Amino acid sequence: MNDLQDLEVLLASRVGLLVVETHEEPRALELLQRLAARRGQPLFTWTAAEGLRRRGMPGEPGGLGGPLAGTHDPAGALRFIAASTLPATYVLLDFHPFTEHPLHVRLLKDIAQAPHVSPSPSPTQPQRHVVLVGYQVKVPPELDKLAARFALSLPDAEGIKQLVREEVLAWQAARGDGRTVQAERETFDLFLRHLQGLSDTDVRRLTRRALDADGILGRDDVDRLVRAKHEALGSQSVLAFEMDSARFADVAGLATLKAWLERRREAFLGDADALGLDVPKGLMLVGVQGCGKSLAAKAVAGSWGVSLLRLDFGALYNKFLGETERNFREALKVADAMSPCVLWLDEIEKGVAGSGSTSDGGESRRVLGALLTWMAERRSRVFVVATSNDIEALPPELIRKGRLDEIFFVDLPTAEARAEILRIHLKRRKQDPSSFDLAALAAGTEGFSGAELEQVVVAALYEARSAGGSLATQHLQDEAARTRPLSVVMAERVQGLRLWARDRTVKAD
Repeated sequence: MNDLQDLEVLLASRVGLLVVETHEEPRALELLQRLAARRGQPLFTWTAAEGLRRRGMPGEPGGLGGPLAGTHDPAGALRFIAASTLPATYVLLDFHPFTEHPLHVRLLKDIAQAPHVSPSPSPTQPQRHVVLVGYQVKVPPELDKLAARFALSLPDAEGIKQLVREEVLAWQAARGDGRTVQAERETFDLFLRHLQGLSDTDVRRLTRRALDADGILGRDDVDRLVRAKHEALGSQSVLAFEMDSARFADVAGLATLKAWLERRREAFLGDADALGLDVPKGLMLVGVQGCGKSLAAKAVAGSWGVSLLRLDFGALYNKFLGETERNFREALKVADAMSPCVLWLDEIEKGVAGSGSTSDGGESRRVLGALLTWMAERRSRVFVVATSNDIEALPPELIRKGRLDEIFFVDLPTAEARAEILRIHLKRRKQDPSSFDLAALAAGTEGFSGAELEQVVVAALYEARSAGGSLATQHLQDEAARTRPLSVVMAERVQGLRLWARDRTVKAD
């Protein structure tokens, strides 16, 4: 069913008060006007600037009628509607600041209840409807049971393609020089994927911005689109948008994890139903600190070419009652709208590990409940990557199969992986890896994590510069000899974690 049919069914159920929350006021108004014409009813609109006035039917000359006397004030407009016996649709466009006034609540209640208290109402008789339209409409508790909510649908993949096609044709017609829009197929498909979750208006606006003056859709345009999409959805402090998502070429080792993700790439980005597969849900990364869990989370998004959103549990919790859960639900709503994307729950134990206690007033327990419900019911393509340094602190209902697809253990890097990590960090700092004895360095850094190997390179560069020479293998060996890795400083804890994970998780290497 489309929006027009859904809305007609809803109003036919004799709802007296309807709430439409949307940024697309013109689209909502056009839809309501079409429905009023279809039902043979007049439609009135109220704005703070003009009061109540009748709108002409589509195609009817005259457009808007003059403002009705005494309806500029919100109470005056509601009194007019309450006293009217004309079956009509009344759309209140700027009413959200006035919904909690006691007089307005009383008048809205009278209007909403009128169809139900009238003697022997005819099921086929058109009724009077009041529609509150705004970005955010707060309905008082007294009216909550009398009101119904309606959300404008977002365009599906075919609808997005049609909107983009219309904008492309408009761009070409406006130039009038015969030029056509140019884009590689892979880039164009990626562009279309990132437009999912946006309204018709935003799809058109961001397409026009991407076409710009040159009419060439490139990877830079896709990156700008993703950034603009995040801004359009309303960025917030608890959900960070990561633009520097690394690709798997920047991650040494983790061969098993890479192969696992590659097997699921097509199902996540393509049509899983056609393949006879379920859409991948996500994974948990646990392991020794500094071994690349965060980098791997970034690399998932980078290798799949989708957005990466990081949920900051430290910024999530709020001292005001109910704000934490609201922040969390808003963050999940943005993640759904950014689909397809990767949602990175960094150090998840900090957000839900205390869910069994009441020391926080039950906030972590409610956050866990909201997370579990979302994970079970979501239909959007949001791939969850949860990272944890202490999986034993997590509740079992979160890490069981079905919530997430797999648990991977990121262990200390092997000798081969250590050599690759050193090569990556040397090259990143404009050093020629072939000038160093990487095999000897890898052998001399057993037990080092990826983060510790990076710091060996950083510190050795300072030492070489201080000595007035170029970086050499000896500088790196000396720095490694001075370093006491975490596997030595906290040997018991690291060994205990590795023993725990041996038979409980899948090794990422």
